Amino acid sequence: MTASTELLTVPQVMARLQLSRTAVYDLIRTRQLASITLGRARRIPTHALTDFIRTRLEQEAAA
Repeated sequence: MTASTELLTVPQVMARLQLSRTAVYDLIRTRQLASITLGRARRIPTHALTDFIRTRLEQEAAA
């Protein structure tokens, strides 16, 4: 699996963004953060996390 297709768990995303589990699931629920479901497991592609951060930085710069 390449770095562009690496899948992160919710706890990994929580640690990287320093957000609570609820906040991460809220981002997923509102489709601000893309994710996939494998069985009962929720996974976030690294590129989705990168895109989310880039979008937020652009929004902050435009404000």
